[in-house]
Amino acid sequence: MRLPRAWWQAAPALLILLLFSLLPLLAVVRYATWDWSGLSPPTPVGLANFRRLLADAEFWQALLTTLYFALLTLPAFLWLSRAIAIAIAGLRLERFVKALLFLPGLITVGGSAIAWFLLYNPDYGLITELTGLALPWNTQPWAGLVYVALFTLWQSTGYGVLVVSAALKGIPEEVKEAARVDGANEAQVRRYIVSLLLRPTMLFLVVLGTVFAIQSYTAVFLLTRGAPFGTTRVVGYYLYEVAFERFQLGYGAALTLVIMLVTLVVAILQARLLGERR
Repeated sequence: MRLPRAWWQAAPALLILLLFSLLPLLAVVRYATWDWSGLSPPTPVGLANFRRLLADAEFWQALLTTLYFALLTLPAFLWLSRAIAIAIAGLRLERFVKALLFLPGLITVGGSAIAWFLLYNPDYGLITELTGLALPWNTQPWAGLVYVALFTLWQSTGYGVLVVSAALKGIPEEVKEAARVDGANEAQVRRYIVSLLLRPTMLFLVVLGTVFAIQSYTAVFLLTRGAPFGTTRVVGYYLYEVAFERFQLGYGAALTLVIMLVTLVVAILQARLLGERR
Protein backbone atom coordinates (compact mmCIF):
# COMPACT_ATOMS: atom_id res chain seq x y z
CA MET A 1 0.00 0.00 0.00
CA ARG A 2 1.47 3.29 -1.11
CA LEU A 3 1.24 6.27 1.21
CA PRO A 4 -0.39 9.43 -0.17
CA ARG A 5 1.97 12.08 -1.47
CA ALA A 6 0.93 14.45 1.32
CA TRP A 7 2.31 12.04 3.92
CA TRP A 8 5.70 11.99 2.23
CA GLN A 9 5.70 15.78 2.08
CA ALA A 10 4.88 16.02 5.79
CA ALA A 11 7.39 13.32 6.78
CA PRO A 12 10.40 15.65 7.38
CA ALA A 13 8.36 17.93 9.67
CA LEU A 14 6.89 14.94 11.52
CA LEU A 15 10.36 13.44 11.95
CA ILE A 16 11.69 16.71 13.43
CA LEU A 17 8.67 16.89 15.74
CA LEU A 18 9.28 13.32 16.89
CA LEU A 19 13.02 13.77 17.48
CA PHE A 20 13.00 17.18 19.14
CA SER A 21 9.60 17.35 20.87
CA LEU A 22 7.90 14.02 21.50
CA LEU A 23 10.93 11.92 22.42
CA PRO A 24 12.35 14.54 24.84
CA LEU A 25 8.91 14.86 26.43
CA LEU A 26 8.70 11.10 26.95
CA ALA A 27 12.21 11.18 28.43
CA VAL A 28 11.15 13.90 30.89
CA VAL A 29 8.15 11.80 31.93
CA ARG A 30 10.53 8.92 32.61
CA TYR A 31 13.00 11.06 34.56
CA ALA A 32 10.16 12.41 36.73
CA THR A 33 9.81 8.94 38.27
CA TRP A 34 13.48 8.83 39.30
CA ASP A 35 15.55 10.09 42.19
CA TRP A 36 18.53 11.13 40.08
CA SER A 37 21.33 13.67 40.36
CA GLY A 38 22.69 13.15 36.85
CA LEU A 39 25.92 11.76 38.32
CA SER A 40 24.79 8.72 40.29
CA PRO A 41 22.66 5.82 38.99
CA PRO A 42 18.93 6.68 39.02
CA THR A 43 16.61 5.17 41.61
CA PRO A 44 12.95 4.63 40.58
CA VAL A 45 10.62 6.35 43.07
CA GLY A 46 7.30 6.28 41.24
CA LEU A 47 5.16 9.35 41.98
CA ALA A 48 7.21 10.45 45.01
CA ASN A 49 8.50 13.54 43.20
CA PHE A 50 4.95 14.73 42.54
CA ARG A 51 3.91 14.13 46.16
CA ARG A 52 6.96 16.10 47.25
CA LEU A 53 5.98 18.93 44.93
CA LEU A 54 2.55 19.27 46.55
CA ALA A 55 4.24 19.89 49.91
CA ASP A 56 7.05 22.09 48.54
CA ALA A 57 6.59 25.59 50.00
CA GLU A 58 9.31 27.01 47.73
CA PHE A 59 7.44 25.84 44.64
CA TRP A 60 4.17 27.44 45.75
CA GLN A 61 5.97 30.67 46.60
CA ALA A 62 7.61 30.66 43.16
CA LEU A 63 4.20 30.08 41.57
CA LEU A 64 2.79 33.04 43.52
CA THR A 65 5.74 35.20 42.41
CA THR A 66 5.02 34.18 38.81
CA LEU A 67 1.41 35.30 39.27
CA TYR A 68 2.58 38.70 40.55
CA PHE A 69 4.95 38.96 37.59
CA ALA A 70 2.12 38.17 35.15
CA LEU A 71 -0.15 40.75 36.78
CA LEU A 72 2.60 43.36 36.38
CA THR A 73 3.54 42.61 32.79
CA LEU A 74 0.46 41.28 30.97
CA PRO A 75 -1.98 44.21 31.38
CA ALA A 76 0.79 46.72 30.64
CA PHE A 77 1.90 44.71 27.59
CA LEU A 78 -1.63 44.58 26.17
CA TRP A 79 -2.38 48.24 26.85
CA LEU A 80 0.92 49.51 25.44
CA SER A 81 0.68 47.32 22.33
CA ARG A 82 -2.83 48.51 21.51
CA ALA A 83 -2.37 52.17 22.46
CA ILE A 84 0.90 52.64 20.57
CA ALA A 85 -0.31 50.78 17.46
CA ILE A 86 -3.46 52.94 17.27
CA ALA A 87 -1.54 56.15 18.01
CA ILE A 88 1.02 55.69 15.22
CA ALA A 89 -1.38 54.25 12.62
CA GLY A 90 -1.17 56.28 9.41
CA LEU A 91 1.69 58.53 10.55
CA ARG A 92 4.59 59.22 8.21
CA LEU A 93 7.04 57.83 10.77
CA GLU A 94 4.96 54.74 11.53
CA ARG A 95 7.48 52.27 10.10
CA PHE A 96 10.40 54.00 11.81
CA VAL A 97 8.64 53.96 15.19
CA LYS A 98 7.71 50.28 14.83
CA ALA A 99 11.28 49.41 13.86
CA LEU A 100 12.59 51.35 16.87
CA LEU A 101 10.18 49.57 19.23
CA PHE A 102 11.01 46.17 17.78
CA LEU A 103 14.76 46.73 18.00
CA PRO A 104 15.11 45.53 21.64
CA GLY A 105 13.68 42.18 20.61
CA LEU A 106 16.47 41.76 18.05
CA ILE A 107 19.25 42.35 20.58
CA THR A 108 20.46 39.27 22.41
CA VAL A 109 18.95 38.97 25.89
CA GLY A 110 22.43 38.67 27.41
CA GLY A 111 23.60 41.93 25.87
CA SER A 112 20.39 43.69 26.88
CA ALA A 113 20.70 42.45 30.46
CA ILE A 114 24.28 43.74 30.73
CA ALA A 115 23.18 47.15 29.41
CA TRP A 116 20.28 47.33 31.88
CA PHE A 117 22.51 46.32 34.76
CA LEU A 118 25.00 49.07 33.95
CA LEU A 119 22.30 51.68 33.32
CA TYR A 120 20.02 50.98 36.27
CA ASN A 121 22.39 49.79 38.97
CA PRO A 122 21.27 51.76 42.06
CA ASP A 123 24.88 52.24 43.22
CA TYR A 124 26.75 53.32 40.10
CA GLY A 125 24.37 53.07 37.15
CA LEU A 126 24.39 55.75 34.46
CA ILE A 127 20.68 56.57 34.90
CA THR A 128 21.22 56.92 38.65
CA GLU A 129 24.21 59.22 38.15
CA LEU A 130 22.43 61.45 35.61
CA THR A 131 19.02 61.73 37.28
CA GLY A 132 19.67 60.94 40.93
CA LEU A 133 16.76 58.48 40.78
CA ALA A 134 17.48 54.88 41.73
CA LEU A 135 15.30 51.79 41.64
CA PRO A 136 16.57 49.74 44.62
CA TRP A 137 16.00 46.42 42.91
CA ASN A 138 18.91 44.76 44.71
CA THR A 139 17.60 45.49 48.23
CA GLN A 140 13.82 46.02 48.05
CA PRO A 141 11.60 43.02 47.23
CA TRP A 142 8.96 45.05 45.35
CA ALA A 143 11.60 46.84 43.26
CA GLY A 144 13.25 43.61 42.10
CA LEU A 145 10.07 42.33 40.47
CA VAL A 146 9.32 45.75 38.96
CA TYR A 147 12.85 45.83 37.52
CA VAL A 148 12.44 42.47 35.79
CA ALA A 149 8.93 43.43 34.59
CA LEU A 150 10.20 46.69 33.04
CA PHE A 151 12.97 44.83 31.24
CA THR A 152 10.46 42.28 29.91
CA LEU A 153 8.12 45.01 28.66
CA TRP A 154 11.00 46.85 26.99
CA GLN A 155 11.90 43.69 25.10
CA SER A 156 8.41 42.49 24.14
CA THR A 157 6.26 45.57 23.51
CA GLY A 158 7.60 46.04 19.99
CA TYR A 159 6.33 42.59 19.00
CA GLY A 160 2.89 43.36 20.42
CA VAL A 161 2.76 46.65 18.51
CA LEU A 162 3.61 44.87 15.25
CA VAL A 163 0.85 42.29 15.80
CA VAL A 164 -1.80 44.89 16.63
CA SER A 165 -0.65 47.13 13.77
CA ALA A 166 -1.02 44.27 11.30
CA ALA A 167 -4.54 43.62 12.61
CA LEU A 168 -5.42 47.31 12.26
CA LYS A 169 -4.42 47.26 8.61
CA GLY A 170 -6.76 44.30 8.11
CA ILE A 171 -9.81 46.30 9.23
CA PRO A 172 -11.68 47.50 6.10
CA GLU A 173 -11.71 51.27 5.82
CA GLU A 174 -15.26 51.04 4.46
CA VAL A 175 -16.51 49.81 7.84
CA LYS A 176 -15.08 52.81 9.64
CA GLU A 177 -16.35 55.20 6.95
CA ALA A 178 -19.83 53.74 7.26
CA ALA A 179 -19.76 54.40 11.01
CA ARG A 180 -18.64 57.99 10.42
CA VAL A 181 -21.44 58.50 7.90
CA ASP A 182 -23.90 57.25 10.54
CA GLY A 183 -22.68 60.02 12.85
CA ALA A 184 -19.99 58.31 14.93
CA ASN A 185 -17.01 60.43 15.96
CA GLU A 186 -13.43 59.14 16.02
CA ALA A 187 -13.60 58.09 19.66
CA GLN A 188 -16.75 56.06 18.98
CA VAL A 189 -15.21 54.49 15.88
CA ARG A 190 -12.24 53.33 17.93
CA ARG A 191 -14.39 52.06 20.78
CA TYR A 192 -17.21 50.34 18.91
CA ILE A 193 -15.54 49.36 15.63
CA VAL A 194 -11.78 49.11 16.00
CA SER A 195 -11.78 47.67 19.53
CA LEU A 196 -14.33 44.99 18.66
CA LEU A 197 -12.48 43.93 15.52
CA LEU A 198 -9.19 43.79 17.46
CA ARG A 199 -10.51 41.32 20.04
CA PRO A 200 -9.19 38.17 18.30
CA THR A 201 -5.75 39.75 18.11
CA MET A 202 -5.85 40.81 21.75
CA LEU A 203 -6.93 37.28 22.69
CA PHE A 204 -3.87 35.95 20.90
CA LEU A 205 -1.62 38.36 22.79
CA VAL A 206 -3.28 37.50 26.13
CA VAL A 207 -2.62 33.79 25.69
CA LEU A 208 0.90 34.36 24.35
CA GLY A 209 1.80 36.81 27.10
CA THR A 210 0.49 34.48 29.80
CA VAL A 211 2.51 31.55 28.45
CA PHE A 212 5.65 33.68 28.36
CA ALA A 213 5.01 34.94 31.92
CA ILE A 214 4.60 31.42 33.30
CA GLN A 215 7.70 30.20 31.48
CA SER A 216 9.78 33.29 32.26
CA TYR A 217 13.33 32.50 33.27
CA THR A 218 15.97 34.27 31.20
CA ALA A 219 15.42 37.82 32.50
CA VAL A 220 15.44 36.67 36.13
CA PHE A 221 18.55 34.55 35.59
CA LEU A 222 20.51 37.35 33.93
CA LEU A 223 19.35 40.30 36.03
CA THR A 224 18.63 39.23 39.60
CA ARG A 225 19.21 35.46 40.08
CA GLY A 226 16.06 35.43 42.20
CA ALA A 227 17.24 38.28 44.44
CA PRO A 228 16.51 40.13 46.59
CA PHE A 229 15.62 37.49 49.17
CA GLY A 230 14.13 35.17 46.55
CA THR A 231 11.34 37.61 45.66
CA THR A 232 12.00 37.36 41.89
CA ARG A 233 12.27 33.57 41.89
CA VAL A 234 9.63 32.65 39.30
CA VAL A 235 8.83 29.00 38.61
CA GLY A 236 11.17 28.87 35.62
CA TYR A 237 14.11 30.02 37.70
CA TYR A 238 13.14 27.71 40.57
CA LEU A 239 13.21 24.83 38.10
CA TYR A 240 16.75 25.86 37.08
CA GLU A 241 17.86 25.99 40.72
CA VAL A 242 16.45 22.54 41.49
CA ALA A 243 17.82 20.82 38.41
CA PHE A 244 21.18 22.51 37.78
CA GLU A 245 22.27 23.97 41.11
CA ARG A 246 20.93 21.35 43.52
CA PHE A 247 21.35 18.51 40.96
CA GLN A 248 17.88 17.06 41.63
CA LEU A 249 17.14 16.18 38.01
CA GLY A 250 14.29 13.78 38.79
CA TYR A 251 12.45 16.37 40.84
CA GLY A 252 13.26 18.98 38.19
CA ALA A 253 11.62 16.77 35.55
CA ALA A 254 8.49 16.54 37.70
CA LEU A 255 8.49 20.35 38.03
CA THR A 256 8.81 20.64 34.25
CA LEU A 257 5.72 18.50 33.67
CA VAL A 258 3.68 20.44 36.23
CA ILE A 259 4.72 23.81 34.77
CA MET A 260 3.82 22.58 31.30
CA LEU A 261 0.42 21.39 32.55
CA VAL A 262 -0.29 24.68 34.34
CA THR A 263 0.65 26.63 31.20
CA LEU A 264 -1.64 24.49 29.04
CA VAL A 265 -4.60 24.74 31.43
CA VAL A 266 -4.27 28.52 31.86
CA ALA A 267 -3.99 29.07 28.09
CA ILE A 268 -7.08 26.94 27.36
CA LEU A 269 -9.13 28.64 30.10
CA GLN A 270 -8.15 32.10 28.86
CA ALA A 271 -9.00 31.23 25.28
CA ARG A 272 -12.42 29.90 26.28
CA LEU A 273 -13.32 32.74 28.63
CA LEU A 274 -12.24 35.47 26.23
CA GLY A 275 -13.85 33.64 23.32
CA GLU A 276 -17.18 33.52 25.17
CA ARG A 277 -16.95 37.23 25.92
CA ARG A 278 -16.34 37.92 22.25
